[in-house]
Amino acid sequence: METRSENICFGGVQGVYTHSSETCASDMTFGLFLPEEAKTGPVPVLWFLSGLTCTHENAMTKAGAQAIAAETGVALIFPDTSPRGEGVADDESFDMGQGASYYVNATESPWASHFRMWDYLTEELPALVGAEFPLDMDRQAITGHSMGGHGALTIGMALGRDRFTSISAFAPLCRTMDSDWGTRQFGLYLGEDREKWRPHDASEVMRDRGFDGPVLVDTGTADQFWDKLKPTALATAMADRRQQGAFRLQPGYDHSYFFISTFIEEHVAFHAEALYG
Repeated sequence: METRSENICFGGVQGVYTHSSETCASDMTFGLFLPEEAKTGPVPVLWFLSGLTCTHENAMTKAGAQAIAAETGVALIFPDTSPRGEGVADDESFDMGQGASYYVNATESPWASHFRMWDYLTEELPALVGAEFPLDMDRQAITGHSMGGHGALTIGMALGRDRFTSISAFAPLCRTMDSDWGTRQFGLYLGEDREKWRPHDASEVMRDRGFDGPVLVDTGTADQFWDKLKPTALATAMADRRQQGAFRLQPGYDHSYFFISTFIEEHVAFHAEALYG
């Protein structure tokens, strides 16, 4: 693992690291914020999965999460959104290929050889950071934005309380099986059998299994991608499941990091409360 940078931040350290990923068959880069408490022992972990076109850097530099993470003693991990580099398949459109993994394990050519993001995020990267940094991997939570909100919800519900204490999302893709952000991509990544898509549709997973813990979802009423996100599907599934948690519509907010930075303190505090029990 190579240290790309480390900067003092709110008494802790914001680092960026690159490692060779066996799962994705490429070099992968991630950001990690360690609060000051990590100097004396392991700290709980909050994962932040980013959206389409993003890298590890977007949320790390724009969300403003480090201040409240430092206050609550929580580490933040900012993974990349896909494998990258020479030889990694890509697409001319922004919503497919590099920067647009949808956090799935692709099964179709040419994607399957590198796009194994589900396994990377649930197995390889947690094992790496748990071994290399003072992190309490028995206390983890997960959040994300847009495509990353979809990833946080589907991964969080699939792994359940054995892995995560809590789940949250900012403007997540709520129904991917029949959305412009889902149908083309899943067809290319996972093939034409739509049953294989179901575990990667947040509203379907919510309806099928939900989460045995608190869930917080925020979406802006002025989100310019409302029709693609399909928030009504997730809100209805949460209500039908009687899911513990809250689905909030924030008046006037759009899809940008201005929206995320406005509510990030509430989300990190929400997770900190669950992580510290």
